[in-house]
Amino acid sequence: MTKTRIITLFLLLFAAAINAQQKVIPLYNGADPGSENWTYNEKVKEYNQPTFHGSVVYDVSRPTLTVYPADPAINTGTAMIVCPGGGFYILSMTSEGTEVAHWLNQKGITVFVLKYRLAESLTNDPATELFTNLQKKDFNEKIKSIVPLSIADGKEAIRYVREHAAEYGISPSRIGIIGFSAGGTVAAASAFKYTAENRPDFVAPIYGFLPHELQTDLAKDEPPMYIAAASDDQLGLAPHSVELYSKWLAAKFPVEMHMYVKGGHGFGMNKQNIPTDTWIDRFGDWLGELGLLKPIDPKVQVHLDEEEKNRKVNAERPAKDWAFIKKYEEENSKVPAPAEGENRVVFMGNSITEGWNSWGDPAFFTGKPYYDRGISGQTSGQMLVRFREDVINLKPKVVLIMAGINDIAENNGPSKLEDVFGNIVSMAVLAKSAHIKVVLCSVMPAFRFPWRPAIDPVPGIAKLNTMIKDYCDQNHMVYCDYFTAMADDRRGLPAALSGDGVHPNLAGYKMMEPIAEKAIAQALGR
Repeated sequence: MTKTRIITLFLLLFAAAINAQQKVIPLYNGADPGSENWTYNEKVKEYNQPTFHGSVVYDVSRPTLTVYPADPAINTGTAMIVCPGGGFYILSMTSEGTEVAHWLNQKGITVFVLKYRLAESLTNDPATELFTNLQKKDFNEKIKSIVPLSIADGKEAIRYVREHAAEYGISPSRIGIIGFSAGGTVAAASAFKYTAENRPDFVAPIYGFLPHELQTDLAKDEPPMYIAAASDDQLGLAPHSVELYSKWLAAKFPVEMHMYVKGGHGFGMNKQNIPTDTWIDRFGDWLGELGLLKPIDPKVQVHLDEEEKNRKVNAERPAKDWAFIKKYEEENSKVPAPAEGENRVVFMGNSITEGWNSWGDPAFFTGKPYYDRGISGQTSGQMLVRFREDVINLKPKVVLIMAGINDIAENNGPSKLEDVFGNIVSMAVLAKSAHIKVVLCSVMPAFRFPWRPAIDPVPGIAKLNTMIKDYCDQNHMVYCDYFTAMADDRRGLPAALSGDGVHPNLAGYKMMEPIAEKAIAQALGR
């Protein structure tokens, strides 16, 4: 056997091994909503021409996701749904699908290639049929009924991936969608009229088509967006990219656009020896800037999964137990009356407080009369509602109150900083009336929220910390300043102290502990 044949055989076996790992998932259980009566079946055709090179899929009536898992050794916990283009008649599966998936896999990203629903082809040469239809004036009318179904498939893909995040080893707050041409329509449209279940965490429409009728008013937590296109786009779609970029920019949402002089429509992963060949490298740079190429600390990932679960539970709790008063009900019932001379301390807070004793550094609480009453994801209003049960009734000498970060992240919707500050003051007043000494903690540094990447937390944290410190100074209370000791040059948590930029790791908690002990001693001494 010649050396060339050996290499060829090896590559074929390697490709077969890779394909064996891939899983194809029907997007819907049972009939696909809106196309229940479609009778045509998915087909594949191979092309070898400049525009379409490789596999082209057509006649998709049953949408699916094909999974390309990241190597566990480099898995970042980030997921990407890839939507190939093709005018809602075909899917360019090679240069806008599988090649994109393999590139992302090399970055540690788990990929789900979406085959969304398409119009029925009437010939066995779907690419030529598409080009012919594009020349006709009624083309948009022909695909008018198809586009909403394709968009619905994109949103359902996001929902599915988020619901099954743990199964694929990904974070439910790191799910993005990228699409090309018509796939760009599917991707971009997912950034409009979304729910908590199908909201993308980042979006990348590449030479996408997004007319005004598919756009709605922007929400308050629009995801970051990356856009790429070419000025010489033969279909004249470059203005769609510019308009989308301008809309995000005007609303002050994170957005980046690369508009190339040359490249035409459909450049995808094709090599033309021009700058568009490197668009995906710039996309990789952008993902890196968002922190999506850095693996999440396993302990932090477990916590984020739990926080996502809590958010879902919280969404269903308002009519039952909005403030989660029952979380510590049994533990509180077992807390004895304070012993004589006992310097009992309660730590009231959110996930940073809860994580301290559950996965951060439980040893800090061992053998001390310290009680952790943090609840992941909670806002200041929820803490205020449960303050009597989880603090006052435990009769501590000191309470450390850490609140505000989840209000800034809008976990329960938009809120004014003045109202957040008011909730913190109300807790302090309640404690003081119960003869409990008060320590108000600074909001921790955070440059970006992994679960709310569109929100810039830095200004709100700075303003709220100033309000808290001034209140402590004016009312002779102790201000526990974690922020000054732990913030980096960006006013965020440095990587050495946190795996996700928000929640401290063991080193972060080790830095917090002497600051907390000093604040407790100051409060007891007053």
